[in-house]
Amino acid sequence: MSKFVVLRKGKEESLKRFHPWIFSGAVHHIEGEPKEGDIVEVLNSEGRFIALGHWQIGSIAVRVLTFRHQKIDAEFWKKRLSSALDVRRSIGVAGTDYNNMYRLVHGEGDNLPGLIIDIYGKNAVMQAHSVGMHVCRMEIAQALKSVMGEELKAVYYKSETTLPFKASLGQENGFILGESDDNIAIENGLQFHIDWLKGQKTGFFVDQRDNRALVERYARGRKVLNMFCYTGGFSVYAMRGGAELVHSVDSSAKAVDLVNANIALNFPGDNRHKAFAEDAFRFLDQMDGQYDLVILDPPAFAKHKDALKNALRGYTKLNAKAFEKMPPGSILFTFSCSQAVNKDQFRMAVFTAAAMARRKVRILHQLHQPADHPINIYHPEGEYLKGLVLWVE
Repeated sequence: MSKFVVLRKGKEESLKRFHPWIFSGAVHHIEGEPKEGDIVEVLNSEGRFIALGHWQIGSIAVRVLTFRHQKIDAEFWKKRLSSALDVRRSIGVAGTDYNNMYRLVHGEGDNLPGLIIDIYGKNAVMQAHSVGMHVCRMEIAQALKSVMGEELKAVYYKSETTLPFKASLGQENGFILGESDDNIAIENGLQFHIDWLKGQKTGFFVDQRDNRALVERYARGRKVLNMFCYTGGFSVYAMRGGAELVHSVDSSAKAVDLVNANIALNFPGDNRHKAFAEDAFRFLDQMDGQYDLVILDPPAFAKHKDALKNALRGYTKLNAKAFEKMPPGSILFTFSCSQAVNKDQFRMAVFTAAAMARRKVRILHQLHQPADHPINIYHPEGEYLKGLVLWVE
């Protein structure tokens, strides 16, 4: 039996522009008693078909899967996953020995809202951010195996912390297709341990690949400080780039163990690197100008719009502290991964920090997420990673 979401008059305008979200305030009434995660047909106020999508409880009522009247079945998932894989092969991040980790599905950016799939060698880590994608997880895993064939050994499902907590799904992380203990993957010729079992996100921040490569270009002969280092990706690239020394800082002792393991994996016996388990602000307070390349890549300061003001204050404070301590001729890589903070707001926070520290600062690069994290042109909210590379006089 079909289930319908009927919109209020005039509320289909955003859907005519192919925006993939329908907010609860746009809904006039519901027919057929859909359960959270069910596929529903979306109709305008006159009863005409507009879209198909996953019904959910909350401010976003429907995540649109398609604007065509079609079956959401195994062939649908295969077609969408094949399209995503074709893009990654075309841009050169998939199917190479030099790089075997990448994002295969980036939610709305790949017309699969609520779904993330990262590839690490022959293993896929899948995350659902909606109940609908959770309900379809086994179909998606089978479709993924069909599309990737021998390139895929196992699918690990990691959605304990990403699904709506009110859905009460009792979800536990674990393998849903095959099994694997091969947790080493290659990025641009460098090896990394991937902690998909207990690590943040899917186990590694794939979205900083291009920006890590840029750090490598600037690292030669410099003394590098990598704050909020997590797995130490920036640190490993700086080592390969010829840095004089590299210091990695994270408040988590487990992260420090991981960065040390990744350094040892690529540069065994190299004594240029040290890692510290310490609070970022406390460490910056103790700095005395010894670092001339600093990386600030903090966790999201704002998960939602309500936290925006405090987040901007946090970015300003953090960057001002770095500016105060960096010697003339230094380079600062500074980032925000907060979706609620836009590029202009982040740039203003960094501008304010530079003014507070009374430093002359030039922008060398404006950074963003890589091509395997595409932004649906109809869904600008998908642009979340912002970064600046700054010359500090």
